[in-house]
Amino acid sequence: MTTRTPPHGVHIPLITPFTAEGGIAEDALERLACSMLDAGAAGLVALGTTGEPAALTRQEKDAVVDVCARVCRARGAALTVGAGTNATMSSAADLAELARWPEATGALVPVPYFTRPTPEGVRAHFAELAARSPVPLIVYHVPYRTSRPLDARTLRELGELPGVAGVKYATGGVDQAAVELLGDAPAGFAVLAGDDAFVSPMLALGAAGGVLASAHLAPERFVELAAAWRDGDLVRARALGHALAAVSAAAFAEPNPAVIKGVLHARGVIPTPDVRLPLL
Repeated sequence: MTTRTPPHGVHIPLITPFTAEGGIAEDALERLACSMLDAGAAGLVALGTTGEPAALTRQEKDAVVDVCARVCRARGAALTVGAGTNATMSSAADLAELARWPEATGALVPVPYFTRPTPEGVRAHFAELAARSPVPLIVYHVPYRTSRPLDARTLRELGELPGVAGVKYATGGVDQAAVELLGDAPAGFAVLAGDDAFVSPMLALGAAGGVLASAHLAPERFVELAAAWRDGDLVRARALGHALAAVSAAAFAEPNPAVIKGVLHARGVIPTPDVRLPLL
């Protein structure tokens, strides 16, 4: 079990840029990672859904984490790594591998998908992982992908587990569970907005920050949005929130990260807009 440090601020779940030959464009990834931190992001997420980890080989995944670890070490930034499956044993094995990167400050671990365990099973899953993980866990709660909704009580129980530092909350809106959880979150447990279009109202309710794919496109503005809510500048926060919600809606007009890669390629940031099948 590790000591948890609650995450905060804007975290960028980095895309994985590809070369024209189909490999990972590591130089472009490093430049992109540096630019996101230069824009004020609190940290990076390697191998999140936006990074297409299901389409990467083991060697490619390691290369992505190597690049992100090097950048975060140099910048003193937080590094979260996506890990875990819908099976507890294999998730524990994935998490054990993170000991190879001392720069890693957390692991983004999905609620078990497809198998749809009971809430008690979800709690037991995370209790087992938290006890064995070399880094604190961030629960990735995304029921429209996992088919496992969780109520506020269950999320609080997860937040009370030693070694669980936060939740990426992505339920497709600001629902009753979000209101209840943010109104009475466990001490030392951070709620991070995970649906980009709803980051502003989540911040208004007290979220500690967000893991935001569309922040690739306007990182300074998303950082400014978080700061405006934190500082109580409501007029600025509302205006930014409305504008950035439109950006996020456009960024998710096609399955993530196709639009984001298209924009970054058009800007000359990455060498190709390519995604791997089954994405187009």
